[in-house]
Amino acid sequence: MRHVDSFEIQPPSSATSGVPRSVWARARRRVSRWHRPYIVVLLFLDFAAAALGSWIAISLFDQAASGFYDVKEDPAFFHTVAYLLLPLGWVLILWSNRAYDRRYLGLGPDEFKRVIRASVTVAASVSFLAFATVTQLSRYTVGTALVGTTLLILIGRMFARLVLHSMRRRSGYAAHRMVLVGTLPETLEVYNTVTRHPSAGLIPVAIALTDGYSAARGIETPVPVYAGHDVLTLVREVGGDTIAVCGSASAEPGELRRLAWQLEGSGVDLVVAPQLTDIAGPRVHIRPIEGLPLLHVEEPTLSGPALLMKNLMDRVGAGLGLLLLAPLFAAIAIAIRISDPGPVFFRQKRVGHEGHTFRVWKFRTMYVDAEERLAGLVDQNESDGMLFKIKEDPRVFPVGRFLRATSLDELPQLINVLLGEMSLVGPRPLPADDGDFLGDVRRRLLVRPGMTGLWQVSGRSDLSWDEAVRLDLYYVDNWSLAYDLSILWRTVGVVLARKGAY
Repeated sequence: MRHVDSFEIQPPSSATSGVPRSVWARARRRVSRWHRPYIVVLLFLDFAAAALGSWIAISLFDQAASGFYDVKEDPAFFHTVAYLLLPLGWVLILWSNRAYDRRYLGLGPDEFKRVIRASVTVAASVSFLAFATVTQLSRYTVGTALVGTTLLILIGRMFARLVLHSMRRRSGYAAHRMVLVGTLPETLEVYNTVTRHPSAGLIPVAIALTDGYSAARGIETPVPVYAGHDVLTLVREVGGDTIAVCGSASAEPGELRRLAWQLEGSGVDLVVAPQLTDIAGPRVHIRPIEGLPLLHVEEPTLSGPALLMKNLMDRVGAGLGLLLLAPLFAAIAIAIRISDPGPVFFRQKRVGHEGHTFRVWKFRTMYVDAEERLAGLVDQNESDGMLFKIKEDPRVFPVGRFLRATSLDELPQLINVLLGEMSLVGPRPLPADDGDFLGDVRRRLLVRPGMTGLWQVSGRSDLSWDEAVRLDLYYVDNWSLAYDLSILWRTVGVVLARKGAY
């Protein structure tokens, strides 16, 4: 490791980036080529999905399709349109909507939003062409083709993303090698966040300190720490392809602008992790005034039509869930009674919306004398904060251990959701007798607690208390219906993987 007194960004030379482009071209080919074959795969999948969508629609509505481009008189032209021109149109419109932009691939909902946007464009384009050419189209056939193709493209991209995430977790392939720039606490916070989710494909390889190496003296760091290095030279030395400017290091607009200039043509990505790390994109808007970009942060939306839709989704989902899961509830109840005589359900007082208490419904997973045995286990607590957790809790009987690992013990909380005491998605409900909800923690009570939430899909019991609170507060400040659906989808994978459940 090389250590100097200060961190520097060298001024650019006559070249735009200050570095010979031929040097950067070699580095770019070495570290940033994963997206090219991935995009080729997506192009093939999208084209095949569009062709398959046309085939399904024509097969379902064969009689109606007979009038589609006058198939009986010119079948060759009909099949060319259905299986070649229309799929090509889909691919071109997806491309124009930047659905193949590597910045949106493999992470987040933007990729899927662009697919939906492209499908709307395709529908509008087909309608306009039919009107302009006075072509009689079967509405059932065209509608089925459009909806079916959209669903098939989304499914194909989900499958491609699962494969990509699996490759990233197992081998580190298709990942970005990041150099973190900032103070030690800021860079370590970003390091801990990105490494917690290897499927994101972000691998920190070095830390470039802005406050001098003395700030890291005597502190164990997960990656090498440098100070006084030119950031571009450091990126080339460690084989990086992404620079992440963290926290206060992004507060100097002049330095950040010069760094962006230096990176032009280098193939190195520049990302910024600002100090507003707990504010999500929908609440942040950049409004330039006379060349000065002002970052506006909107208030969180805790009421209105979206909240009404969330309540409706909760009640309908809970009601359907209870009806469909009734046989499973009966089987679990029998298993619990055979394992340990006593009540099937465990009722505990929890703190809910605006501080109101309620009793949560759960399947009992512990022996009936669990509360009496708690005092002798307090010194074995493996959690911090307001929780008590032991991975191998002796109070849990075997069937209860299985119910906890699979999260089946949480299903009776659908009753709380139906009663309006809980939501399908929200902060976890904490026991009412574990202390006062003061300071930041009390902000969790602005929304109803949920059966699942951001903390469940981010590590569950493996997280520290401070990290769990941070995730809950992030959800409160940034919730939306789309975010709820995303968390519900991620919950399925977490439950199947049994991650952090004990």
